[in-house]
Amino acid sequence: MEAIKPMPAIFFGHGNPMNALRHNRYTDGWAAIAAEIPQPRAVLCVSAHWYIPRTAVTAMPFPPTIHDIGGFPRRLHEFQYPAKGNPGLARQVQDLLAPIAVASEQEWGLDHGSWSVLCHVFPQADVPVVQLSIDSSQPAAFHYELGRRLAPLRDEGVLVVGSGNIVHNLACYAWRQPDIEPFAWAVRFEKRARELMLAGDAPSLVAYHRLGEDALMSAPTPDHYLPLLYVIGLRRESDRITFPVEGFDGGAMSMLSVQLC
Repeated sequence: MEAIKPMPAIFFGHGNPMNALRHNRYTDGWAAIAAEIPQPRAVLCVSAHWYIPRTAVTAMPFPPTIHDIGGFPRRLHEFQYPAKGNPGLARQVQDLLAPIAVASEQEWGLDHGSWSVLCHVFPQADVPVVQLSIDSSQPAAFHYELGRRLAPLRDEGVLVVGSGNIVHNLACYAWRQPDIEPFAWAVRFEKRARELMLAGDAPSLVAYHRLGEDALMSAPTPDHYLPLLYVIGLRRESDRITFPVEGFDGGAMSMLSVQLC
């Protein structure tokens, strides 16, 4: 009997939340990924936008759509992604991460790090979604280790997703010039991150702050980089790593997606 192949694990560079309402090369790339992977029984998403000083998991059967954004058109603030939750998966995450205390969250829901991408990956919202917070009080190694502990979910039909941006510097971001030439430091750091991923050099990716000035410019805050470490933590020796979506937005935001399969 042939062994069941584990689910892929994917890091999405989610970029501008307006991508939820757009169809462009990035959103088309996300939809293409969905067409090539098995239908998961559920999604566990680690979003850059649930960055709080504790570890928590959404545990309600019907998570609300969280509009954690400001200054965008009304239609984006009214956008709904009505995916169900999965309290059973939430409990499983708690068990896998024990003895780390993982709170059962009943008030958060799906933020734009999740829905702006998933609305293109699973546009019918027919796959249950659970979110795992990023504990802002913990170092990068902690988050990589959590990814390693979540690895069994891949054998149970769960698609583990990280949503952030490998390069994310809003201070340098050109809001009205999405196609502006990317900054040299941004290109260099993304290239270096790719090389490290292909080489399987997880320790260097975890200690990214030691990679020099390019890293400090590309990830001036850790929130958008850390979801990558959860996905890297899920990697197995047999996995092939690919970059199905590429590009830069506004000169200072990498839209790179990373897939393990």
